[in-house]
Amino acid sequence: MGVEINLLENYPKSNREISQRASKKTNEVRKIAREFGKEFFDGDRNYGYGGFYYNKKFWNPVIPSFQKYWKLNSDNSILDVGCAKGFMLYDIAKSIPGIKVSGIDISEYAIKNCMPEMKNFLMIGDAKKLPYSDKSFDIVISINTIHNLEKEDCAKALLEINRVSKKSSFVTVDAYRNDEEKKRMMDWNLTAKTIMSVEGWKDFFQEVGYKGDYYWFIP
Repeated sequence: MGVEINLLENYPKSNREISQRASKKTNEVRKIAREFGKEFFDGDRNYGYGGFYYNKKFWNPVIPSFQKYWKLNSDNSILDVGCAKGFMLYDIAKSIPGIKVSGIDISEYAIKNCMPEMKNFLMIGDAKKLPYSDKSFDIVISINTIHNLEKEDCAKALLEINRVSKKSSFVTVDAYRNDEEKKRMMDWNLTAKTIMSVEGWKDFFQEVGYKGDYYWFIP
């Protein structure tokens, strides 16, 4: 197993209206959000993002941390599992000219509505069965994605990340460290099917045999 490291520490913090989401969250709302379609990305805020648009302020501050940690250069290759519209990969490609970027996402809507510059680098696919050969990428990243699967399928996705990564990987998942954080998480969460404590995730990573690094999303 890798190490717990916050490679997203420079990602801008959002002011989340947790109580408002909790009051409007229903089984129907969650069902629609979990389709990861237009409503989730670009529909009403109750279903997800409320408009998922590129803004350089989000990933630009994070890329230097990636670059330093993995010593990235034009010879490297990166896969983003759960790439959505390709914003992170776009900023990586701009910051490190020549680097090979690829992305995969379960959302047909996100891939069809991705950044035009990324259309040739993204594809629709399932994290449980990545359509790549063993050790296809130097680095595999998955941000707030695998927790959207049932626990058994989370294990499959983690093993797939192991399989296709040549050097390193990094995942972030919904987690909590105490009862207060657990309540906030349960009030906020729309799509995750697997939420555990930080220690629970660590035990799970070890049990599954996940070899990469990891960190947490805690609203």
